[in-house]
Amino acid sequence: MTAGGTAPEFRATGEADASAMARLHARCFAPGWDEQAMRALLTAPGALGRIAETEGDMIAFALLRRIIDEGEVVSMAVAPDWRRRGLGCRLLADALAAAATHGVCRVTLEVAADNAPAQALYRRLGFAAVGRRRAYYGGVDADVLALDLAGVKAAAPPCAPAADAAETDPRPPGPRPRW
Repeated sequence: MTAGGTAPEFRATGEADASAMARLHARCFAPGWDEQAMRALLTAPGALGRIAETEGDMIAFALLRRIIDEGEVVSMAVAPDWRRRGLGCRLLADALAAAATHGVCRVTLEVAADNAPAQALYRRLGFAAVGRRRAYYGGVDADVLALDLAGVKAAAPPCAPAADAAETDPRPPGPRPRW
């Protein structure tokens, strides 16, 4: 899979994507989540996800969960050779728009306090800090960010290439299940 050729296409996730999502997650995180964990996340009530594909290969995903009118970005991964091209920003903007159509009004996420590129990506999309989880990532604090989705469908995301310099945080998920 190379970062050239066909432009990525976005689509909704499904249970059949669990294996490919687990493989991509393992490329982006240590330790990555396995297929069983991905399948559980994908089939849980309120699961919402979007995938970016090109030439039949999954190159990125954004996985959210919805509880009534609130959402949480559970995980997001972009293949290393597709980073710094604006793909993560566009995919997350697409996932947020999809969440809004499902009645989600506010979305939260955790990001390592020292992950400046990921912080910049989320802030570019309008997320703002609302809290901090101490030692959430194996000794590294996580900032809790939130975004009000009012009007998210109407606004074009500011997603130029290099907007998503570090679309994934290489640290393992926090000490609690993200679900």
